[in-house]
Amino acid sequence: MISRVMSAELAEHAGQRVTIAGWVHRRRQLKSVSFLVVRDRTGLSQVVAARELPGEESVVEVTGTVQASPQAPGGVELVEPEITVVSEPCAAPPFDLYRPVVSAGLATVLDHAPVALRHPLLRAPLEISAASVAGFREALDGLGFTEVHTPKIVASATESGANVFGIDYFGRPAYLAQSPQFYKQAMAGVFERVYEVGPVFRAEPHDTVRHLAQYTSLDAELAFIRDHRDVMAVLREAVAGMLESVRLRASAAVELLGAVLPEVPAEIPAIHFTEAQELTGSAEPDLSPAQERWLCEWAVREHGSEFLFVTGYPMSKRPFYTHPDPARPGYSNGFDLLFRGLELVTGGQRLHLHADYLAALAARGEGPEAYEGYLQAFRYGMPPHGGFALGLERWTARLTGAANIRQTTAFPRDLHRLSP
Repeated sequence: MISRVMSAELAEHAGQRVTIAGWVHRRRQLKSVSFLVVRDRTGLSQVVAARELPGEESVVEVTGTVQASPQAPGGVELVEPEITVVSEPCAAPPFDLYRPVVSAGLATVLDHAPVALRHPLLRAPLEISAASVAGFREALDGLGFTEVHTPKIVASATESGANVFGIDYFGRPAYLAQSPQFYKQAMAGVFERVYEVGPVFRAEPHDTVRHLAQYTSLDAELAFIRDHRDVMAVLREAVAGMLESVRLRASAAVELLGAVLPEVPAEIPAIHFTEAQELTGSAEPDLSPAQERWLCEWAVREHGSEFLFVTGYPMSKRPFYTHPDPARPGYSNGFDLLFRGLELVTGGQRLHLHADYLAALAARGEGPEAYEGYLQAFRYGMPPHGGFALGLERWTARLTGAANIRQTTAFPRDLHRLSP
């Protein structure tokens, strides 16, 4: 690796001769002097030169003396430079990356993502996403969780009613995993507390601003719980850890986007599904997007919280492995976490007794044969357990105020897009 000073560190080297490297973000050639703005992963550096400059997006190394300049980015600039061009672009970017606003539409940005994402405004949501994942891991590591990595190619499409992507697996049918659900439950029988950060695949023909065919799921599962409220308590800590990491690791990106980070209450307010029905005047067995928005506004008014748990969804709307409420068997020990008008997390307590799984499958008119690998864990004794799943791109969109989830996804996969 070349010995270089990053843009954010340049002010610490005033009066010294140093080397920087990056992309030509902007060049301005005047009669007597020229200015070169170099972009690296930490920000921008200004170079004062007296020669013709390489074009935008050329990769350069610059060695020069650091000198104070209040007008320059970071309050310093490089003078008396030696500029080496490492590589030059073969074509101009689809829009000017140096302009403070993005002049291109979303389709153009997505079609040219490898270069478009270099724009600071387009890169910022991905920095916030990365900081969120780091905070998720740190929070759960601190609670005794073990990170696991489960298969994304599975033998059967039995996890939920959602459509799946079928593939040819050495001449046999297989599927891309909709969720690590079955595997993380099994691993809770190994480590007690596990989490995973990985891709999931949903072949649902949605064409909306909040759905993707592939997204990153932040999953957790924990054993030896009393009920779903223990899972909710862990989720609260995970969300708080994610936000704290964003504040520490991605503050510049938050400021650039003008994002407003929420506060997480010491105890997130929770209402039962039947209460949500009463509040919204609905008799439906699920909440509509409009009702989710209304409930979030209500939570802000009544509790001063941008987060709201809705618990006890009807068993008819939950997967077969969900544990029913012992006091109200028609309702579940499951929950959703709503945030800024949208369902962000789904979770709950799972069944843990082998006999209960056989009964749940029989109630659906199914036998245990297709679930043999899944049921192994319960045949050999499993403690009460539960977990949750959080969609990373949806979380980042809510944090940043992005109108479309694709604005928080580097290379989105949806109903129409398979490249780049």
